[in-house]
Amino acid sequence: MTPRIRVGIGGWNFAPWRSNFYPEGLPQTRELGYAAERLTAIEVNSTYYSSQKPATFAKWRDAAPEGFVFSLKASRYATQRRHLAEAGESVERFVGSGIAELGNKLGPIVWQLPPTKAFDPDDLAAFLALLPSKVAGLALRHVLEVRHPSFAVPAYVELARRHHVATVFTDAADRYPSLADATGGLVYARLMCAQAAQPTGYSAAALAAWADRARQWAQGKTPPDLPVVSAAAPAKAKPQDVFVFFINGAKERAPAAAMALIDRLGAGG
Repeated sequence: MTPRIRVGIGGWNFAPWRSNFYPEGLPQTRELGYAAERLTAIEVNSTYYSSQKPATFAKWRDAAPEGFVFSLKASRYATQRRHLAEAGESVERFVGSGIAELGNKLGPIVWQLPPTKAFDPDDLAAFLALLPSKVAGLALRHVLEVRHPSFAVPAYVELARRHHVATVFTDAADRYPSLADATGGLVYARLMCAQAAQPTGYSAAALAAWADRARQWAQGKTPPDLPVVSAAAPAKAKPQDVFVFFINGAKERAPAAAMALIDRLGAGG
């Protein structure tokens, strides 16, 4: 498949968007369909907090057009624990909860670690070994979101590469580790610094820079202006899918930011 750059937001039910994104009077039951027609991906946060039924995943699938994908945040019960190596049952429960109903609209699965979870190579290796490669015949792509500064070391990058698990990149370097090291065959960026004073969350210059970085990522390159912790490059650079989500910050600006970036990518600017 040709690598694609997909751009989206976190969720679709956010009250402020009903005054600056969704048309007035649009039923909430139609918000997903409206958002999916204008964006190319959505990161689902509700799956982090509670289990969803297979019928719910099927409903989301049917509400979105072809080519659209849902990234899912995995259950917190798998990651909010002292010993990740003991998460096997929670991992199995989440993967078997019906996510396969999304079919070809199933995007990456994000396993978000708490800010208090420090890098423990043995424990993390045991956890990564628990992540299945398939469910119901569908290939699974896993992404790890690390939030403790101890992960910003070459040993973590090497471990993630060995298990072919991507690492979230965030532009909020003042809050979380900001690692642009390629580790898992795709790029997953969570942009968290939108500003309310900017109608599109980020300035035109900033969006142009992110569009350029996204294109470099899609070609298998690491943008030279982003931070890496490992001097060793991946075994072989090759084209890869890219996911860019506008998350938090001035969240009310997220849809405008995503659509502006999509326009820039489409226009080549």
